[in-house]
Amino acid sequence: MAALPASTPSLPPNPTVYVRNLEERIKIGQLKVALEEIFSEYGNVVEIVAKTNLKARGQAFIVFDNVESATRAIEEVNGFELFDKPMVLDYAKTKSDATVMREGGTEELEGHKRRRLAEKERKQAHEALEAQKKLKRPPGPVDTARPAKAVKGAGLKPTSGAAAAVIPDEYLPPNKILFLRDLPDTADQESLTAIFGRFEGFQEVRLVPGRKGIAFVEYENESGAISAKEATANMPMGDNGKPIRVTYQRQ
Repeated sequence: MAALPASTPSLPPNPTVYVRNLEERIKIGQLKVALEEIFSEYGNVVEIVAKTNLKARGQAFIVFDNVESATRAIEEVNGFELFDKPMVLDYAKTKSDATVMREGGTEELEGHKRRRLAEKERKQAHEALEAQKKLKRPPGPVDTARPAKAVKGAGLKPTSGAAAAVIPDEYLPPNKILFLRDLPDTADQESLTAIFGRFEGFQEVRLVPGRKGIAFVEYENESGAISAKEATANMPMGDNGKPIRVTYQRQ
């Protein structure tokens, strides 16, 4: 292996090392074996995470059982070539599931997963909004030489940017209130409470007078709503077993 000048880690120390610039054509099994051989020299490797999906290609996470091992690995391996490509190392942005489980137990791990899911959904909502903004055509130059021709139907619809860039329901950012749709006509407060009351921080189910098929469920905080949404979205209900829609309430 040939070393390149190592860069200085830019993130706070933790037991997980983030490795990028890996050769993407190498099979995951072969890559993990090579990484295990290299990094086990610096301490006990608890887990190696490498995935095949497009966004994760060329990357891996090496989970040690202590920060000192991770630090030594970054200092000594950063810039060395693996499969003819120099590895770039830094501390991972967040602790691995294995580290959280070891340090805080099952309850802390569940909270860690919920926070990660909430952050993912916030990012998706932001990306969806940015994509819609890019699709909006910028206004053209105003022709001041003659009056503007009246447009048929002008004034009937709002034209503000906020109205034009509406986030799709599935990408709404997490909050503590869920919006239920496509409920069967037989759904009532008691049956919905039996389903959604199982999740942490449940407060109440609110039906809408005069409107069937919709309801709101409120929790004390986002984490309870996130767990409930993940567990119940597209869940079949009623005699016909039609899936219900569960999204976050639009703010």
